[in-house]
Amino acid sequence: MNLLANIFTFLVAISHVGILILEMFFWNHPIGQKIFSMTPEVAESSSVLAMNQGLYNGFLAAGLFWGLLKNRLDIKIFFLSCVIVAGIFGGITAKTSILFTQGLPALLAFILVLAASRNATN
Repeated sequence: MNLLANIFTFLVAISHVGILILEMFFWNHPIGQKIFSMTPEVAESSSVLAMNQGLYNGFLAAGLFWGLLKNRLDIKIFFLSCVIVAGIFGGITAKTSILFTQGLPALLAFILVLAASRNATN
């Protein structure tokens, strides 16, 4: 169970590295414009904001990697909770699909991490 929880947590962390790359380096690129459904004008006018968002996604990924490397339940729970909240907020305010692309994987990892920690204490 612990291995599955760590795999899901790792996948959430990797997805946030991917989001960092998209938002920081490909926002003004045709790939980023297609993924985020933007015109070149919208991409250009929002690129600094996107880089900031990308940086925050990098912090989420770093926290999850830290929790995995140190095998710290509290760190994994905290950063997965942050991703869940961000996924809910993004799904409500930006694009509904964020609930499923960010929030749901983090929620699954969160549940697995909790289940693994309960199995370890029994």
